[in-house]
Amino acid sequence: MDDAPDVLDKLAMHKAREGVGSWLPTTVTAPLNTIHAALKRIAQRCQRGGPGAQVLGSYLEGPYFTPQNKGAQPPELFRELEIAELDQLIAVSQHTLRVVALAPEKEGALQAIRHLKQQNVRVMLGHSAATWQQTRAAFDAGADGLVHCYNGMTGLHHREPGMVGAGLTDKRAWLELIADGHHVHPAAMSLCCCCAKERIVLITDAMQAAGMPDGRYTLCGEEVQMHGGVVRTASGGLAGSTLSVDAAVRNMVELTGVTPAEAIHMASLHPARMLGVDGVLGSLKPGKRASVVALDSGLHVQQIWIQGQLASF
Repeated sequence: MDDAPDVLDKLAMHKAREGVGSWLPTTVTAPLNTIHAALKRIAQRCQRGGPGAQVLGSYLEGPYFTPQNKGAQPPELFRELEIAELDQLIAVSQHTLRVVALAPEKEGALQAIRHLKQQNVRVMLGHSAATWQQTRAAFDAGADGLVHCYNGMTGLHHREPGMVGAGLTDKRAWLELIADGHHVHPAAMSLCCCCAKERIVLITDAMQAAGMPDGRYTLCGEEVQMHGGVVRTASGGLAGSTLSVDAAVRNMVELTGVTPAEAIHMASLHPARMLGVDGVLGSLKPGKRASVVALDSGLHVQQIWIQGQLASF
């Protein structure tokens, strides 16, 4: 979570180059004061605007997780769920906090989900060892879906369907998917399409190495290594991605056989619906914001207009 004054402008321009008109800068598990500072910066960028992709708000990925499926998140900084602390996060963000990710088996999780939903904050479930039953209970409480489906959660087994099974079979659940071919096997991506094609939300899970050459980088304060575009921790685990949204769309078409229109919906209309902003974003209709991307026949970005203005790179 870089605190350089122009970092969000630079990231917004990078996002625009990959065909993104709107996005949610996402925090990681860190000391609470560091998270507060990041939420304040994102809120300020929301209010003043700036070049590149429009910032719609913030996405809090951590610190409300459990250690078993932590990924690259530092477990020593995980926190318990308290309503007062959640309210403080919302206040610090000046009500621009759009999504909170949490582990549904944590004490107080169901109460926290209900409270966040009352505050118009979406709740996604992940970095968790929850059972199928615990995950379904969280959906019943109002949780909206799964953080990067398959990654950082209990997998699908024929006697214990786990979080993945709950997400695939519950029609209320949005399923984030990192479609880079490394985080999720193409067959598992196809299974997601078979069960939930209209509920997939393509994400990048990109970290600071995205768009950069192979080498050493940091994530959550720890050194990670990128080789061949794949980022791993010292122990060999995956540590975020270097995926771009346009590449995710191409991968879905190539690896799962969905149509270009279906893959594009997964990166546009579906996330807009998940966030409740499909009245103004996510498709081309009179009265919606004029954010439009032009792709060539290979689904590579040629130009992008953001709120009616042609972006120059």
